[in-house]
Amino acid sequence: MGEFASTVQTTLKQMLACEYPTRDWQTEYNSNGTPVDVAGLGENTVVLVELEWRRADPANNTAKLFRHLDEGSINHQRVSVFQLFTRYYDLARGGHSSKRENAEFVGYTSTRAFDRVSYSPIDLDIDPPKRGGDWPTDWKDMVSLSVERLTHHKE
Repeated sequence: MGEFASTVQTTLKQMLACEYPTRDWQTEYNSNGTPVDVAGLGENTVVLVELEWRRADPANNTAKLFRHLDEGSINHQRVSVFQLFTRYYDLARGGHSSKRENAEFVGYTSTRAFDRVSYSPIDLDIDPPKRGGDWPTDWKDMVSLSVERLTHHKE
């Protein structure tokens, strides 16, 4: 993960900690040997947030989380999974790329297999710069807006 993506990840964690101070917020949360970008642990609940920057296969992130649920390595009574997608997954003609659509399909389909799980895709209105590129000037505002969108999804 590049410097900007890491900074966004840390900022996201800090903003979520302000919104939900009773949770233990972590970056690079270990889920059965694979890291989840941001996680908020509660007594019986966990919030898992994957930041999709410019990944070739974001469906892999949703698939691995739901595989871990099936295997029992994520064993909280309530699990909320959020995938934050940058504009990298937007199509010029409108809509989203099949990469994002596939990830959402895996997420929504998996929730039907687990009563205790919710899944929500969230827009992160940032055009991720390539390594070494300039950071968007409004990136903190866009992260804040994504946190607002995330908090409107009830667990």
